Amino acid sequence: MAGSLLILLDDIATVLDDVALMSKMAAKKTAGVLGDDLALNAQQVSGVRSDRELPVVWQVAKGSFINKLILVPLALLISVVAPWLINPLLMIGGLFLCYEGVEKVLHNLRHKKAGTHEAASHEKQALQTDLANFEKEKVRGAVRTDFILSAEIVVISLGTVAAATFATQVMVLSVIAILMTVGVYGFVAIIVKIDDFGLYLTQQASAFKQSVGRGLLAFAPKLMKALTIVGTIAMFLVGGGIINHAVPAIHHLTEETVDHAALIPNVGNILGAVTPTLINLAIGIVAGLLVLIVIGLIQKIRGKSASVSSNKDS
Repeated sequence: MAGSLLILLDDIATVLDDVALMSKMAAKKTAGVLGDDLALNAQQVSGVRSDRELPVVWQVAKGSFINKLILVPLALLISVVAPWLINPLLMIGGLFLCYEGVEKVLHNLRHKKAGTHEAASHEKQALQTDLANFEKEKVRGAVRTDFILSAEIVVISLGTVAAATFATQVMVLSVIAILMTVGVYGFVAIIVKIDDFGLYLTQQASAFKQSVGRGLLAFAPKLMKALTIVGTIAMFLVGGGIINHAVPAIHHLTEETVDHAALIPNVGNILGAVTPTLINLAIGIVAGLLVLIVIGLIQKIRGKSASVSSNKDS
């Protein structure tokens, strides 16, 4: 009896060691996507009122947990039943991210063109009268983007533990899902409250704390502006990266380009390192523009069809 219990405990310890090791490997492989996830979500939840920042982050975090509750079992099921479906589904998600990136860039360009004092005042007034819908849109957009990034994290993690037992796969994916969500949204909460912490420090008696507080107050808007740019670029990088890895011809072309770039004297190592990122960025931008054009054409065709049918009815 005692011997059987010791064997059982030894087996459990071995499984936990395997889970810890594989979770560490999966975390390393998903670190790049995690950085993009952090930048994107910090940028997505910015712009809400200071007293509503943490509630909005919490709502998005809950949405992220729900995403992973859907994605982890779904990924495990697809990997068993129809593993060929994983790449097409990721491709759709990647194209959507690229499209959202293009939409965001165009929105910002249009906003700058109409950036008069009157337009800014009108926009601010509209937001103040419809804060609930503004927050809902923010949360909905952030959760939607998180779904795609979470899908990539889950698939990468699943690839890391593909040779493991089913039980180990479930545990590793669950650990990664929980740690990634807590880590990302914990950091997002810290980022969006930097200005409030800076304001708190400026109200302290210590001259040093006041100086640090003023520095944080000056740094916070610059950080949020940088995250807006980084978050948009991350959409193209993640979406372009998904497309790059899902389409063999593009992936082989990227590898050949990297090999050629690495052979250039003096700067080969640097060019070889940055070339994949630049290619993914270019793929993301082109893919986003193509999706935008296709959606625009579909909308025009639908508009014409609706117009023709209304004319017939009249």
